[in-house]
Amino acid sequence: MRWETGFAFALIFAGAVPATGQEGGPKTLDQLAPEIDALFAKFQADQHVPGLVYGVVKDGKLAYVKGVGVQNIDDKRPVTPDSLFRIASMTKAFTALSILKLRDDGKLRLDDLAEDYIPEMKGWTYPTKDSPRIRIRDLLQHVGGFVTDDPWGDRQQVLPQDEFTKMIAAGVPFSRVPQSQHEYSNFGYALLGRIVSKASGMAYTDYVRQTILTPLGMTSSGYDAPQAPKARYVLGYRWENERWTAEPEMADGAFNAMGGLQVSARDYAKWVAFLLSAWPARDDPDRGPVKRSTVREIAQGLNFVAVTNRIGSTGAAACKQAAAYGMGWRVAQDCDLGLTLAHGGGYPGYGSHVMLMPDHGVGVFALSNRTYAGPSAPAWDTAVAMHKAGLLEVRAVAVSPAVADLYALSKAAYAAGNLGPLRGRLAMNFLMDRSAENWTAEFARLKAEVGECPADEPLAPTGAMSTAFRLKCTKGKLDGQLLLAPTRPATVQALRFRVVRDAP
Repeated sequence: MRWETGFAFALIFAGAVPATGQEGGPKTLDQLAPEIDALFAKFQADQHVPGLVYGVVKDGKLAYVKGVGVQNIDDKRPVTPDSLFRIASMTKAFTALSILKLRDDGKLRLDDLAEDYIPEMKGWTYPTKDSPRIRIRDLLQHVGGFVTDDPWGDRQQVLPQDEFTKMIAAGVPFSRVPQSQHEYSNFGYALLGRIVSKASGMAYTDYVRQTILTPLGMTSSGYDAPQAPKARYVLGYRWENERWTAEPEMADGAFNAMGGLQVSARDYAKWVAFLLSAWPARDDPDRGPVKRSTVREIAQGLNFVAVTNRIGSTGAAACKQAAAYGMGWRVAQDCDLGLTLAHGGGYPGYGSHVMLMPDHGVGVFALSNRTYAGPSAPAWDTAVAMHKAGLLEVRAVAVSPAVADLYALSKAAYAAGNLGPLRGRLAMNFLMDRSAENWTAEFARLKAEVGECPADEPLAPTGAMSTAFRLKCTKGKLDGQLLLAPTRPATVQALRFRVVRDAP
């Protein structure tokens, strides 16, 4: 399939040379703090939230954190970065990574049938004769065919394991044929908890603690929330009849893998920093409890892409997002923020949200203690505010030796007015797509319009085999794209030029 020239330029420059969005020069995070605080203060007031904590992780550390309100409306103990909140469905990311770690260790395969680990599923009646049987990856990405079950699933947290076994054995009414459409399922992630236990040979909670929590130093986090230290325990409330009412405190149970984890902001920041550290791919030692390549795998939204609005106040005016469910994360490409991974958490007594921007090494999260009061809007608005303030630095892609070499020869060809400098370095398609004579004519046409181009701007590579570039010419500027072929030695398969109109 061939790229149309105009589309190729639009695509490569949109990705390689993004606008910074900053207004009046870059700010520091401390300078932006009052704006961030105002976003969350408005959320707290509008949503009647007794207490919340929010934080920004940047460059591997908790760069900003603030607790507001109270842990408990009776004793008025203030929320701090050490207060312990339930994070509800943000737990699913820990479950998904546990599954991937077990895959890495050879304990399971993502294409294994779930019933191989949960024998009670073998007797299920599927909705059609041609329904595929549910795989582990179907549960990870919510394509198991189960009905969306947010209010019901949230109350199953306390279900004893033996009662869950009976529920599985009784079978489920399917919402749709498995693998046919995304439909969010807490029940599906509870099944994943069972699979973690079966494949690891230990309780799900023990596996998460030994594999993720303890290695990351998340010593305050755990699943038996009501047993947490009372001085830091955040009680959950619902807002009803113009007053707060305490929700039942739910002990650890069979649905813990879908939403039972309790964390402090300081602990959760370690998790966010660990995930972000997987980007970019690099050669230095892999020291995490899970491989960097495996962490990056969670961003593969492999099913049923949707077009959505960005969350928050800028959503209506911003570019549409292309979004899909990855592995424990909602994955979207955003015009301003780049790759984003996000997930909310809604639970009786709690609401939470996290969003990661791996292209920039930044994450924003917030935890609250009011039923389903997920602070998604202020979290995303914080990310957009950081973008506008110039605080989302683009991690430059390194210029590969092959790109540097062939770019230099391409500039030399322009200066010479013919393809002579590239002789022996052109892919077999190059002169089939445009003859050497027509290239000479094209160079003459461009020079007549913009002149010689003795200088250039830094390259904007889009990978090790391609780059966008800009030449500074005596009468204007030229934008270009260099695309190499998958050959050894490297050769040029495409070279594009475009005159910059009304360039600043």
